[in-house]
Amino acid sequence: MFASLFAGRRAGWLPRYFGVRLRYDGHLTGESLRIFYAEDSSVFQGLSMEDEKKPSKTIRKPRADAQRNRRRLAEVAKAAFTEQGADVSLDEIARRAGVGIGTLYRHFPTRDAILEAIYRQEAEQLGEAASNLLEKTEPVEALRAWLRLFVDYIATKKLILPALKASACDTSELTAYSSGQVRTASHLLVQRAIENGDIKQDVHALDLLYALYGFVSVDQQPDVVVRAHRLIDILVAGTIK
Repeated sequence: MFASLFAGRRAGWLPRYFGVRLRYDGHLTGESLRIFYAEDSSVFQGLSMEDEKKPSKTIRKPRADAQRNRRRLAEVAKAAFTEQGADVSLDEIARRAGVGIGTLYRHFPTRDAILEAIYRQEAEQLGEAASNLLEKTEPVEALRAWLRLFVDYIATKKLILPALKASACDTSELTAYSSGQVRTASHLLVQRAIENGDIKQDVHALDLLYALYGFVSVDQQPDVVVRAHRLIDILVAGTIK
């Protein structure tokens, strides 16, 4: 199909197809076709096709301001879900964020998209926090502070994941990605504390994570966060040499 459309054409702007203006760079062979989109910044900057099927990996990254706006909307949505539950309306989220519903839909076309973004963002922030804390404080104190952040992450997971599963979403990729972020960060913190001589050589990051996760998941008391922080102090004290 593409070969018949572009055969014999020189590089340059092409007529509109399906409401999108195209620019062709002149490289058309039996195996590869490159088309460059122009007027709509929300779509791919470039698209490569092999045998007119496989898309290129060359995709323009979202602008920094667009990424900031997306993160802000996810934070507002998280606060709304925390206060009102996973059934809070998208109109309410847009109102809290001070944007129109169209802006919200542009970033998150569905409720599931918002929930997934919150879950992914929380895991990424938890992963980034490990190195940030290690730059500011001693390894054992960085571990203690990070475990407190992990408690907050568990609370978000308890809210978001059931809502995603209830909508019949496939959460396997999302949970695998998030678990990878958490495991990598916790392993880094424990290893640094061991290398610094703060904690015992036989301490395993997963043991700390499982102890906290099990406690917070089962305990339904209003003061569960305070109690979890006390548990963290106990766990860390038990690891010190």
